[in-house]
Amino acid sequence: MEAVVNILNEALNFIYSNVLSIAMMVLLIAVGLFLTIKLRGFQFTRFGYASKHTIGSLFQKNMHTSDSGSVSPFQAVTTALAGTIGTGSIAGVATALFAGGPGAIFWMWISALLGMATKYSEIVLSIKYREKNEAGAFTGGPMFYIKNGLGLNWLAILFAVFAMIACIGTGNATQSNSIANVFETTFNVSPWITGIILTAIISVVILGGVKRIASVNEKIVPVMAIFFIISSILALIFNAEGIPSAFQLIFKEAFNFKAAFGGVAGYGILNAMRYGVGRGVFSNEAGLGSAPIAHAATNAQDPVKQGLWGVFEVFITTIIICTMSALVVLTSDIYLGAFNMGTSPIYNGAALSSAAYDEALPFGSIIISIATIFFALSTILGWAYYGEVCAMYLFKSHQKTAVLVYRLIYVAFVFIGAVAEIGVVWLIADCFNALMALPNLIALTALSKVVVDATKKHFEDKKRSDEGKM
Repeated sequence: MEAVVNILNEALNFIYSNVLSIAMMVLLIAVGLFLTIKLRGFQFTRFGYASKHTIGSLFQKNMHTSDSGSVSPFQAVTTALAGTIGTGSIAGVATALFAGGPGAIFWMWISALLGMATKYSEIVLSIKYREKNEAGAFTGGPMFYIKNGLGLNWLAILFAVFAMIACIGTGNATQSNSIANVFETTFNVSPWITGIILTAIISVVILGGVKRIASVNEKIVPVMAIFFIISSILALIFNAEGIPSAFQLIFKEAFNFKAAFGGVAGYGILNAMRYGVGRGVFSNEAGLGSAPIAHAATNAQDPVKQGLWGVFEVFITTIIICTMSALVVLTSDIYLGAFNMGTSPIYNGAALSSAAYDEALPFGSIIISIATIFFALSTILGWAYYGEVCAMYLFKSHQKTAVLVYRLIYVAFVFIGAVAEIGVVWLIADCFNALMALPNLIALTALSKVVVDATKKHFEDKKRSDEGKM
């Protein structure tokens, strides 16, 4: 059995490292650039407008009201953010720095700046082409705009299959494993105990459906994001002298042909790009097609106004949170010491972040542990809903049964992820993340005119409305 697992691990690693990850990197940048050009740099020229109608509208009453069966616009946003502000903001960034060097952060920024247009487009299309399910609630996402916009139901089915498997792996098993590792290493709690408690908590929430998931995430996500941002700011205050050098290192290494920690000459830029773009998309999900599933469940009627939240989500997750996380690591002696010696750091992933925060703050490792727990928990809840919608799409005539069976499988994998050796599961999840992105990126390219027309109409209507008030 161990030999079979090793063979599977090597095969998946080869496929992902040499085919899927490179293909996804190229396509994400290409489609993001294409949409940015088509939308005339919308995410930059309209950033002020997007900020006003997202973060600036949080205290408006209509942001927190919902119809029967639907969720409020704010709940849709927090559910989408729950799927994005996950362990990728901690372990993913540290892994990118470990494997791709400081230059990976530059390419993470590039993917985010282009990804703002990509995620905006995903949400616009998800609102425009969504449908109502048996319960009368809105459901949508890439499978719906692939089917209703392109008329390619076979491609929509492929997306739904890939996404449902990715939800069980990326959004579930890998996250519960992260939580179990934190409890074991920091609090000396057995993974079996963590698995049982976590399974019970997740069961209670997801068996209550999208309304309960959205209600829980509405409370967890803002708190955990603020907690992590404040902790990062405090760490960076202590490491303030090293911040200018860290930025200099990021820009210098982004175009360095030599790999950061040794390796083949000329491989440095490719490595930095692959890990920067790859971990960037796992932090903000722009292009994957997951977040628009949450946004489609809202009672919001204007595709463009809801789409603006896509710009905000990418900005807050990658440009703000991931950058802070990266700077704490880059200003730490534990990372810089290894970099200056030309050797790899002794830690990787969450352990590297934990060591960096512990170096800057008292109880830094506990802070990272708490952040990891809540980030991972919210991700499990966010991706649970994504998988449900995929199950409903695939089994239209038996939606209630399909959702119930899916929930039971999903809950089972919460426990399996907590107690299992997770290496192969991570690789399977990475592969299916890439596979689910491909149909979505095809649809975004083919339906770009729909997004452009909707955007143009929105601002023409706004202009007429503004002139009427004068």
